[in-house]
Order: sequence, then C-alpha cells, then structure tokens
Amino acid sequence: MPRPAIPRQPEPPARRKRGFEAASALLARELKAPAEKRGFGEAKLLTHWPEIVGAEIAAIARPVKITWGRGFGGTLVLLTTGGHAPVLEMQKDRIAERVNASYGYRAVAHVHITQTAPTGFAEGQVAFRPAALTPRPEPDPARLARVLEGVEGVEDEGLKQALTRLARNVLTPRET
Repeated sequence: MPRPAIPRQPEPPARRKRGFEAASALLARELKAPAEKRGFGEAKLLTHWPEIVGAEIAAIARPVKITWGRGFGGTLVLLTTGGHAPVLEMQKDRIAERVNASYGYRAVAHVHITQTAPTGFAEGQVAFRPAALTPRPEPDPARLARVLEGVEGVEDEGLKQALTRLARNVLTPRET
C-alpha cells in the first residue's frame, strides 16, 4: 500500500539584504526585458540619455532602438521631429562617440535618424520634451538655508553634495 503524500510547505520568500538598496538594483530586472527587446543590452542608455549626450541633444531626440548587424557595432536609431533632423545629422559622430564612451567599447557604429512625431501624425503638435528637462519650481530659500546649515559640518565632499541634492529634492514643491 503506497504511503500518503506529505503536503509540502511553501518555501519562504528569499530574504533580501539588510539595510537600504539602490533603486537601480531593485528595478534592474524589470527594466532589462523591455530594454533588451529594443536591442539595448543595458538600460543605461535609456535611463541616462540626457547625461550621455547632453541636455541640448536630449531635448530634441530620444533613442528608439539599437539594431545589430554582422559587423562590430550596431546602429542606434534616434527619433526626432523634422526640424531638428539636420542638427542631429551634423552631430551623428559626436553622438556615437558619447554613447560608445558610456558603454566603454564601440557599441554603436552608425546613427540613424527617424523624423516623425512621437504622438502621431494626425495631431500636428508634438509634446517631445521629457519631464526631466522641464524646469522645476525652486524650493523655499529660507527653509533650504536652514536645512543646509546641518550639511556644512560634513567633511566628505561627495556625501555633502548628495545631501544637498536630497534636501533640494525633498523641499521642492511638487506639481499636482
């Protein structure tokens, strides 16, 4: 006579590290699949686009995908509106250099520019500026000065800059 099966207890969830974790580490798995679907081996090009190519280029173009051919280096496809395409055409080499510098190797050999409206053809007007490039309201100067008084005693310059940025972000009023 066979023995009755013993019901298995569900395994407890994997325990995470103690303390704080970087937000990028928490979101890395969720961002990897959509980025790889468009040819981006790393999501860094999508998430740090303004820092990689500069604010001027990031305001008029955004990366769409990277296609890989047989040769070394892929083709980066940029999306822009029609009026900005000649500006980007003149800066193709500079864009490729900056992207390759961020990857650390010659990941991009060519830059292809696509001229279209990202919201569609029928609308005629394009809302193209990313939210990161729109001007943010300034925090209350008196409150910011009070908070920054506590930061003055910090000796580590990197930590001092990070705390200053955090104070600005916390005290900046949010638009609702």
